[in-house]
Amino acid sequence: MNALVQPPRIQAVYSQWVSRSLGELNAIYLARMLAAQAAGHSVLSGRLGLDEISFQNLLNHYFPTARFPVSAADPAPVAQLDEQEAIARLLLSYRAGKEESEVWIANIIAAGCAGAEHLWYDLGLWSRDDLQALIRQNFPELVRKNHLNMKWKKFLYRQLCLETGVTLCRSPSCEACSDYEECFGPE
Repeated sequence: MNALVQPPRIQAVYSQWVSRSLGELNAIYLARMLAAQAAGHSVLSGRLGLDEISFQNLLNHYFPTARFPVSAADPAPVAQLDEQEAIARLLLSYRAGKEESEVWIANIIAAGCAGAEHLWYDLGLWSRDDLQALIRQNFPELVRKNHLNMKWKKFLYRQLCLETGVTLCRSPSCEACSDYEECFGPE
């Protein structure tokens, strides 16, 4: 899937963030999230769903020359929902183990799951391919586990159901499900 054409304002803010980064892959996608959030096109708080210390650490790590953005003054949620914590734990159980930033990315993705749209869109990313690359970079075994290419939010919730033994799906297998297109169809 090609990236959606972004409004000039988002493109401009994205360019500013990228120019302040060290050019790492995660920085590209975080810059897209920050730009979308600044333009009001994201379900994430001004700190991308992170607490103040984690957000500042993320900025220092990926955007060392950036100033603390005004929009980042928006408070993160006081407490994560149990399901967001469970999603973050699930993601972290598949982490690449390369960087501390995998913890931040897991919490950002978990916060994005609270949105009503496709996960990539709620995060402020530009396409499903962006989300795929972000997850591949930080949680590569999870990408291998999603070998049927299920939509990410549905896949994460399905994994939580499988872990707990509680299934909300109406069919015993995805292939036999009447909602197959909802989970695996084009976006």
